[in-house]
Amino acid sequence: MVPLIHLLAFTGGFVIMSVELLGGKILAPYFGSGVYVWGSIITVFMLSLSLGYLLGGRLSVHNPSLTRFAGIFALGAVLLYPLILFAEPVMAFIFLHIEDPRYGSLVASTFLFFLPTVILGMISPYSVRLLVTKVEESGKVAGTLYFVSTLGSALGTLMTSFYFILWFEVNTVLTLLTIVLLAVAGFAARFEAKIG
Repeated sequence: MVPLIHLLAFTGGFVIMSVELLGGKILAPYFGSGVYVWGSIITVFMLSLSLGYLLGGRLSVHNPSLTRFAGIFALGAVLLYPLILFAEPVMAFIFLHIEDPRYGSLVASTFLFFLPTVILGMISPYSVRLLVTKVEESGKVAGTLYFVSTLGSALGTLMTSFYFILWFEVNTVLTLLTIVLLAVAGFAARFEAKIG
């Protein structure tokens, strides 16, 4: 089960950073790509992740299981996919009603990315809880998982910025990320069903 949890943590890190980078491309047509846009995106992602870490840690103490863990990925996918459908009208509405692009980009970032990022932020603490069997090993387990998750984030950053945005439309990348989240959710749920 350890390699599977590591794979899931890696995938979560990959998707989070890929979506964050895509956020700049999504907001650019309406709000530009200046430092305030990136400041808005990074702020929303940091706040969302911090809340996700808190909620994931609390959820993990109530009968942790791979099936519930898979549910986090599935819910992340469900909340990520609407970006494809609603990003454009949401930004158009905000653009028309908030004149200052700093605050417009902040509101748009919050509306578009807050919920899916909160859910994806739950992955890391839940991963730790699934793997910790002895209190004295908790630091080692957490360090290894955050190492794996951060590697996923680094690869997601490079792949998205160097290749994905050159090869595909933004909506195609979001669709692929949604499929990846659903696929790992299904795999994790089936794995627990087999060993259970």
